[in-house]
Amino acid sequence: MTLLELRDLLLTVGVPVFHYHASKQTESYIVWTEFGRKGLSADSQIQEKAIKVQVDLFTKTEFDSTVEEIDVLLDSDDISFEYQVDYEEDTGYIHHIWDCEVV
Repeated sequence: MTLLELRDLLLTVGVPVFHYHASKQTESYIVWTEFGRKGLSADSQIQEKAIKVQVDLFTKTEFDSTVEEIDVLLDSDDISFEYQVDYEEDTGYIHHIWDCEVV
């Protein structure tokens, strides 16, 4: 999967999607950022490269169904990820974070 394919996948969720940065948003939104690459080796050679991407959902809705929708999208495309959630007191946003590896 390419980064543009990941972006297009995220666009199907139905909330605004931004690359790297979003400002002045008042509703739920997604920001995705690539932050590294990882070589997948076999026979002492790199066979594939995985791109490390962080996908962030910012929402003020408790128990937002968009979280499950993103989980299902990532899982259905065989994207491995780790998930965590945080609350940002200064903005009032619930911050959902998926650290992904896109191959």
